[in-house]
Amino acid sequence: MNILNRITDRFSKVQPLPVGTHHLQAAADEKPYRLHLRLHADGSGILILNASTVLQLNPTAAEYAFHFIKGTSPQEAAKQISARYRVNKKTALDDFTNFTDQIHTLISTPDLDPASFLNFERVQPHTAESTLRLDCAITYRLPEHTQAEYAPVKRVDRELTTGEWQAIMDKAWQAGIPHIIFTGGEATLREDLPQLIAHAEKNGQVCGLLTDGPKLAEKEYLQTLLQTGLDHVMIVIQPHDPLSWKAIEIILPQDLFLTVHLTIHNENVKDAEEILQKLAYLGVENISLSAADDDLVDEMLELQSVAQGLGLTIRWDLPVPYSASHPVAIETMDDNVPSGAGKTWLYIEPDGDVLPAQGQADKVLGNLLKDNFEDLPKRI
Repeated sequence: MNILNRITDRFSKVQPLPVGTHHLQAAADEKPYRLHLRLHADGSGILILNASTVLQLNPTAAEYAFHFIKGTSPQEAAKQISARYRVNKKTALDDFTNFTDQIHTLISTPDLDPASFLNFERVQPHTAESTLRLDCAITYRLPEHTQAEYAPVKRVDRELTTGEWQAIMDKAWQAGIPHIIFTGGEATLREDLPQLIAHAEKNGQVCGLLTDGPKLAEKEYLQTLLQTGLDHVMIVIQPHDPLSWKAIEIILPQDLFLTVHLTIHNENVKDAEEILQKLAYLGVENISLSAADDDLVDEMLELQSVAQGLGLTIRWDLPVPYSASHPVAIETMDDNVPSGAGKTWLYIEPDGDVLPAQGQADKVLGNLLKDNFEDLPKRI
């Protein structure tokens, strides 16, 4: 039986550890790593590894993480857990040792999923009770010759400054939000994008980027983003643009978690299966799909099956470009997959306005230059 479920199932009334955030950095003689543990009121927690991977932990796993970060010896941790949960010390010691082994495995594993779980009990990200991610549209500017409907360019009067975005990330970190994704428009049109990524990294936040990709075909620019702390990227592929393919080929060998997004429309639907085959051949492992028109939903669902047959993993809970139908909308038709929009993740427009999700401009929850995070979900 999974060790992270066993004790919790038997002793659910145990008083959880105090709410708070705890930090651990590797010693000078160890391989560099950083851990941030955020404990919730119900005893569960979030463990952030190297500002690149978020682990969601049930109360038992959160307590093991707490002892790991505090440097409690295995024997003392087993003694406390044994007394706390009324299990024998050998079982507690074995479980704690197994937990620490899994953490060390994660620390030493490159190119991890930004929301990785290994053998931990998986809690679906969109069912979390607190906000885990901000999708920050830092600009609605678009590359030349891009159709205007790909971003609501007339929705905002101005873009936040570098300092204002950094203040929002600080406010998010203080509120316990561990994951930032920069999107747009085309986020790479902001010259300060490396500074914003570096600031998220400094805080300890996991940092992602949604982009059309041509700028990442420049090796020097990509290296700048990697050095400042970029953890994962979604390329919105333009199949007829050689720079899109070049960016993918340059990113694949890097220690960077890559997802490729394909928007299905009338002009590419006949070629979509071939595009997926080419991506799989190149070594892409993660795919996101959306449909530009509701009439293409059936084709999109068929392509999801094609992708899975090619060994591609469908990623549906990352932000996607503006489109009529997308993986979140399709998945959430099933009551077993509730949406996390406005709860687990929030969407921030270039002027700081907060929406439950992209495209929901009629539901402005507030503005992060003046409002607190804890007040926003109450306004949905």
